[in-house]
Amino acid sequence: MNSKITEIEQAMQAFLDNYQMEQLHRVLFSIFEDAEQVNMGKENDILPSYLAAKKIEGCSEKTLRYYETTVTNALANIGKTVKHITTDDLRQYLDLYQRRNNAGKVTIDNIRRVLSSFFSWLEDEDYILKSPVRRIHKVKTGTTVKETYSDEALEIMRDHAENIRDLAMIDLLASTGMRVGEMVKLNREDIDFENRECIVFGKGDKERKVYFDARAKIHLQNYLHGRTDEDPALFVTLLKPYNRLNISGVEIRLRELGRRLNIPKVHPHKFRRTLATMAIDKGMPIEQVQQLLGHQSVDTTLQYAMVNQANVKISHRKFIS
Repeated sequence: MNSKITEIEQAMQAFLDNYQMEQLHRVLFSIFEDAEQVNMGKENDILPSYLAAKKIEGCSEKTLRYYETTVTNALANIGKTVKHITTDDLRQYLDLYQRRNNAGKVTIDNIRRVLSSFFSWLEDEDYILKSPVRRIHKVKTGTTVKETYSDEALEIMRDHAENIRDLAMIDLLASTGMRVGEMVKLNREDIDFENRECIVFGKGDKERKVYFDARAKIHLQNYLHGRTDEDPALFVTLLKPYNRLNISGVEIRLRELGRRLNIPKVHPHKFRRTLATMAIDKGMPIEQVQQLLGHQSVDTTLQYAMVNQANVKISHRKFIS
């Protein structure tokens, strides 16, 4: 701001006397200061407005926090207002972030994706003319085959569950494919034992119906019949005061089980991936698997479902050889 004022004053020195120069200085300072304050005020309102828009779209609190942290870090490191950030600024930021944090390609592409969402929203809301992320293409991350549980591993976990609660959790996750976050929100009254189904609330509080098998039904009923507490939660802690079990509690319990049984990477989300893979492998239409898992896009469902290589070989012999 000061450099601009000085530049204008120097250009006008030959035409104005001292009094006029003093008046010009006051006017310029007042105008530039007011403009800067207005711009700063608008700039400070942008991120909260963006997050509010994403919340209305159905983003979870966890996602909103990730968006906020990602955008805040980028703006702070670049050090420019959103109107002046260029494509090169963002490329340099992503490159610097990758080198400083030794970040993988997936992490960098996630940051790119969030920044693309943010600047596209700025463009739609007429804060900027054109998103500088448009020319930054998706990072090629390659495809990694994610592991699923074998039938043997599932049976070993069932046989060695230390209590009926853990057994019921394993069976419910394995037969429904629900997210662990959806499971811990369930209450006893949400379970329809007669039809072996329940309503869960997924991402963006979207509800859908999931189904469990007879084994899960029996173990759930045994667990609930043995409960002495009055907590409405479907799953509670093993010790008093028997509070609702949270996500980290489930993850820790399963991780300990896997370590004890020497089963690698035991995690609640792996049950979901296993169900998707098994369903598609046995011929369930991908659209039905998508609905079962609560995915908006069928592409997301296909990422979960890794086709059994043995069946590919059988199909090749049947249809091609």
